[in-house]
This record gives sequence, structure tokens and C-alpha cells, in this order.
Amino acid sequence: MVAMKNLSVNYLLIVFLINFVFLFPAYATNSLASDEKPLANLKRLSGGQATVFSTGRNAFSLPSKNMPLMQKLDFNVGNSFFRNPWVIAPASTDARDGLGPLFNTNGCQNCHIKDGRGHAPDSPEDNAVSLLVRLSIPNHDSHNSGVKTLPEPSYGGQLQDFAIPGVKPEGRIRIDYQPLRKQLAGGETVTLRKPQLSITELAYGPLHPQAQLSARIASPMIGLGLLEAISENDILSIADPDDKNNDGISGKANQVWSEETQSLALGRFGWKAGQPSVRQQNAAAFNGDLGITSTLFVKDHCTDKQIACLQAPHGGKPELSDKLLDLVTFYSKNLAVPARRDINDKTIQLGEQLFADIGCADCHQPQWKTSADYPMSWLANQTIYPYTDLLLHDMGEGLADNRPEAMANGREWRTPPLWGIGLTGVVGEKTHFLHDGRARDLTEAILWHGGEAEQSQKAFTSMEKNKRSALISFLNSL
Repeated sequence: MVAMKNLSVNYLLIVFLINFVFLFPAYATNSLASDEKPLANLKRLSGGQATVFSTGRNAFSLPSKNMPLMQKLDFNVGNSFFRNPWVIAPASTDARDGLGPLFNTNGCQNCHIKDGRGHAPDSPEDNAVSLLVRLSIPNHDSHNSGVKTLPEPSYGGQLQDFAIPGVKPEGRIRIDYQPLRKQLAGGETVTLRKPQLSITELAYGPLHPQAQLSARIASPMIGLGLLEAISENDILSIADPDDKNNDGISGKANQVWSEETQSLALGRFGWKAGQPSVRQQNAAAFNGDLGITSTLFVKDHCTDKQIACLQAPHGGKPELSDKLLDLVTFYSKNLAVPARRDINDKTIQLGEQLFADIGCADCHQPQWKTSADYPMSWLANQTIYPYTDLLLHDMGEGLADNRPEAMANGREWRTPPLWGIGLTGVVGEKTHFLHDGRARDLTEAILWHGGEAEQSQKAFTSMEKNKRSALISFLNSL
């Protein structure tokens, strides 16, 4: 089996090398727009020298502009395993078999649509293909008080709503919405939608009475390597968990378990900064979302009540080799950030000033410098503009999922990067924002902000309409 997998991988490398010779000119054309010229304002280069100049449907799917030419092959191979579907084992395509037994989707691209963000169901009848539900119960074991949650006993840590033949899917995700009206200055009214999450058609018995559920849409894939390249010391230097400066902002670093180093590490990725590295984030997604094992996560998500799941065939041990995981990780780290647009527009400049004036930039910190010693040298020593501090913040009761994750409590979320957010509707099918996709546009997303961001939200609500529009125009320029 191992020899066959290596043969399959080598064959794919040859095929991609041949295709690469002919396709690379098209890649270069897509990466560089005709308006590329010396830039007076470096803030336009959101991803530093790795920034690409694309505003079309593939704007999130291009490689780092400054990546060495010979690295494009690894990028393309990683792209193939990210984009194409995985199949049930055993199969002749043994380099990508092992799907399930329980899963949410059969390919990464199904959730990260065009390498962008997922979306929530708009009605109870819609499927939830790019939204998943985390599951847990509180940990009452006084001998293990450092672990705040345990997997739900019958369904594990994540609900999987699909399964291979012979295994029952765990259940169906249902989201109903309650309208919530918000009055803005000048008489404008916005109707928010408050999600009510439930699981129907449960196949393995009722959920635990203390089950904790949290809906999450897939996040955009751009700029992950650049975020990983930011120095841990730089991130920790701005953390203020006790709000010692009394500014109302108490950013907290999450400390999570690294499967690679077998130690605690700074969390950077995921809605609650629950993963320490791009590689572990990818391995966890393969395991939880596709049911694919790796050397980091060696077991399928089968509980003791899911006998057919436990007895199902597998695609090798592990099903995802370290080599393939590294290729997908390379691809994930090098999805480039598009450049900002219309940066000299007066309305957008006004919006940028308002963004800072009302305190948005206190958490969505605009500028960082990546480490000089980051292993991918083309991502090192770059001045970037992701608009995040990568820290946890209390976002209020309205956004609370009441489910802890490592050091994050049930009201805390990692500040999501804003770069590329204005191209969401171009790249993806819908503009759904926040962790569960409840916000259908950026105005709704801002109006849901509470907790540490409540004063900023109130300032936005009380602005004159033209100033609110300017701030939204600024966000859409990112």
C-alpha cells in the first residue's frame, strides 16, 4: 500500500510538472493586473511583496507573487489535493482514498469556496455544506481541571452529517432565524437575523443534556503563511488580558495543544484561535471534516456507540501521508492576499479614519511585520496589513456560543483578519460574515459587535449615514 501511494504521488508530480510548463504563463497573467506600477502607498500591498493584483473570481486562489518559480510545482500539487474530492476506501486512486466513515464533505474546496469563506444555510431546508457544528460537554473532572470541555459522548467533538454506505450520518444541521431590528441614526432600520441552531434526525440517540453546540462557517484561506510568520513575541507583547491600561480592550492569547511538539503553543488559527499552526489546522480539518487520518490525528471520529463506523474499511494508516499533508500545507500557506483597491479615494480615506477613531483598529490592528527567520524566505520580513491582533476578545452575549475552547471562554473569539473582505461577494456565492455566517453584509456584522467592541458598535450606530457608508467603503477596499 505504501509503495502504491508513493507511486501515485510520483505520477502526479510528473503530470503536474508537464502541465506547469504550459500553464504557468496563464498563472502569471492572472497574478499581475495591467495597472501594476510603482506604488506610492505601501498600505496597498496587504500581503507585502507576496501581494497579488486580482479582483476576479479567482482572487483568493493565486500563489504568493514573490514565490520562487520552482516552488510553484508544490503549490499546484497541494492545490490538487485541496480542490479535488476524496473517495471511499479501498479505491484504485489510493493516493486520495479513505473518505469517512463519517464526514461533512468530500473535499476542502467544498467548504472554502474558491479558497474563500463558507456560508450559513439561509433557511431550515438548506444544506449546511460549508458550515459545521462543534460539540462538547463541560468537564467536571477535578483531577483534569485544565481541560474545560470533553467530546459529546455519543457524537464526539464535531457533528458529521454525511457517511459512507453502511454507516448512518450523525444527524442534520438545522438553523432557524429570529428577526432582530436595529435602529440607526437618521431613521434607518436594519433587520438582523439571530440564529437558532438545532440538530435533527439524530442517529445515535439524544445529545447529552449538557451538550454545547457551536456553528462555524469556513474561513478564507488567504494569507495564512504570513499570519504564521508573525513573531509570537510580537503578538504576546500587545496582549492585555487584565486590561491594565483601562482602555476596555483586553486581548488574550489562546494557549492550545500542539500535536507536533507535544506541548502548549500559541493559538493563531480558527474562530477561537484553537490551532497553533497551518499544518495542524489542515490535519484537524482532514480528520474532522473528511474523516481522513494523519500522523497528527490517527483515529477516525467514531464513538463507542457507532459500531459500523468503528468497523468500516480505511485507506491506510495513516490515510494522508506526511508528504501530502505538507503539500496541502504549502498550498495553504501561500494563497496570496489581493491588493487593496481605490486607496486614494477620499471617501475611503474618511472611512479609514473613522475606523480608527471609533476604536475598531484597537483589535483589528492594521500593520504587522513578519519574522526575518520564517522558513519560507519569501514570506519573511514582510510588512503586511491583515487587520487583526490574533488575540481573543469578549464579543458580548449576542455572539456568545457559550462553549469554551482551550483558554477561550464562551464569549471570546479571535479577531478575524479583514484583508480581502471586500472581495467576498466576488469570490464566493454569498456575503456571510461572523463565525456562524449570520451577518449578510458588513453593516450587520458590525451591529452584532458587543462586549469589548460595544462602544465601537454604538459609535457606528450613531454616525450620520454618509459616515457609515464611508466606513463600509473602507472595509470593502481591503
